[in-house]
Amino acid sequence: MKIVKKGDNMKTVKKINIKKFRELGLLQEINRLILHPIGLALRVNQTDKGKETLDCVIDCRDDIEGICFMDLSGEDSKLKSEKVAELLLSKKDCREKIFGWHIQPIGSKLP
Repeated sequence: MKIVKKGDNMKTVKKINIKKFRELGLLQEINRLILHPIGLALRVNQTDKGKETLDCVIDCRDDIEGICFMDLSGEDSKLKSEKVAELLLSKKDCREKIFGWHIQPIGSKLP
């Protein structure tokens, strides 16, 4: 799979660290919406000095119920979910105008 950002030189790819990825709610929502229902989970490791790294993908696909968070009732969980929804919508109009779709369909090619 090749990731392409139209008009950009791939030598200048911006990155965010795992801590920011988690704080934006992306870890929670990728786990909650995609990975947990099929029995997988991305796990983050935090060092004594507070650095966060992706640790592994937990595999519980043999469990009939998949994986669930112990508690998503807090305000932090709700805010993370809302942040991710906002991020998804932030590029929707532009992507639909340029490409004709928001989420890239399987079988599509960029010009």
